[in-house]
Amino acid sequence: MARLKRLQDPSYGSTGTHSRPPLERMLQIHEAIQSGSFPNASRLAAKLEVSRKSIQRDLDFMRDRLGLPIAYDASRFGYAYTESVTSFPSLKVTEGELFALLAAEKSLQQYRGTPFEKALVSAFKKISQSLPDTVSINWADWDATLSFRTTAEPLLDLEILDLLARAAARRQQLLLAYRKPGRKHPEDRVVDPYHLANVNGEWFLFAYCHLRRGIRTFAPARIRSVKLTGEVFPRPQDFSIEKELEHSFGVLSGNVEYLVRIQFSEAVSDYIREKRWHPSQKLTELKDGGLELRLKLSSLVEVQRWVLGWGGSAIPLSPPELVDGVRAAAKKLLDAK
Repeated sequence: MARLKRLQDPSYGSTGTHSRPPLERMLQIHEAIQSGSFPNASRLAAKLEVSRKSIQRDLDFMRDRLGLPIAYDASRFGYAYTESVTSFPSLKVTEGELFALLAAEKSLQQYRGTPFEKALVSAFKKISQSLPDTVSINWADWDATLSFRTTAEPLLDLEILDLLARAAARRQQLLLAYRKPGRKHPEDRVVDPYHLANVNGEWFLFAYCHLRRGIRTFAPARIRSVKLTGEVFPRPQDFSIEKELEHSFGVLSGNVEYLVRIQFSEAVSDYIREKRWHPSQKLTELKDGGLELRLKLSSLVEVQRWVLGWGGSAIPLSPPELVDGVRAAAKKLLDAK
């Protein structure tokens, strides 16, 4: 059994050799008070090698948040408990809850090196400091049974991603030099950034484009430069990323509603049954062991690519635009030979 002292980032404690997490420090303060030696802030600070202000904050937290009956005894020049305290209060965490926390930490590895890493590390550091001082787990078994993997990692300019995130939060208008797919040169776009979303492992900016006079989706990887215009904008109250993506198969939306029907062979039908591909999906079992998938979408671009990815195991039945698009793409593949 390994002893997991705390979940923290590798740089924790780098500011001093003797730095301790607050929970460990408060436990030592508790032991000193409970011993009846009437410790004061100065002696505790010297013993624990922190400032008097840190000790005072710890004492206030122990009294006000943990409910410990701490009081200063002027006649003894130190702190004491006014009532009997049998043990130091601590947060109880079940093995299942700790496993969920570890799973979450592993899933966040994809954000290492991004502007979000520092904030995420800080959040996990705060959570770790509220955990019990020691938790016994079989670390080797748990670590070996859980992982997250991304097969295609997006190539991003982290400074651009950071600026997009801050501008969206502060409602600052931006001037983008944006290169559309298939174009050799970027074009200027003045946008109001509404929302930055990670969809299926890729980042997208949802913004009001003043050139197109509507909400458009921008891939940060295609943004060559970003500048603040100095203007701010009010985010529309009716904007909702859930509503924006309601009828998309990924991130692309349109103004037309399509009833998509795709037939899958028995060989791949289990893979289709095992996932929720879209909120609107409906599955119909077929006599030959295959199945039919129905979706309501507003764009066919992404679902067409998806159908082609299944090869001959997925046959589009409707709408005609999807059938014709898949047929044309398949013909190009045949002609290329």
